[in-house]
Amino acid sequence: MVELIKKRKLDKMKRLFLDDVRIPKDCLSYMKDDVYEENWDIVRTYEEFTNYIVKNGVPDEISFDHDLADEHYDPSMYLSSSIYGEKYDSFKEKTGYDCAKWLADYCINNVIPMPKCYVHSMNPVGRDNIWGVLNSLKKILDKVM
Repeated sequence: MVELIKKRKLDKMKRLFLDDVRIPKDCLSYMKDDVYEENWDIVRTYEEFTNYIVKNGVPDEISFDHDLADEHYDPSMYLSSSIYGEKYDSFKEKTGYDCAKWLADYCINNVIPMPKCYVHSMNPVGRDNIWGVLNSLKKILDKVM
């Protein structure tokens, strides 16, 4: 009975998974949580991410990847934020970090509560940058809501 109630709750939730290649199930091995089992809408790019939210509203949960294009996969930028910063400025494609910044602006400008967020990126610098934006968003929204 508990599983049936849990399933019904998940069916009604909007969940958005941002990743250029993987599917939610691929992230189970390093996300020690059962949130990646099913019922996620998948977007692959910044444009798909922003269009989804504008069309469907802010989902209940979002999981972010950082690297969304081949140009983002440079292991040297995983080493430090200074290397990351140098490389980041040369990107033509937007990253999950850009998506997080857009989400922050969207939630603040529309006074919309922040969704539950996860970051499943394997890029440690990118992951920390996304969490920085999300944590700042939470602090701002806690003050205005």
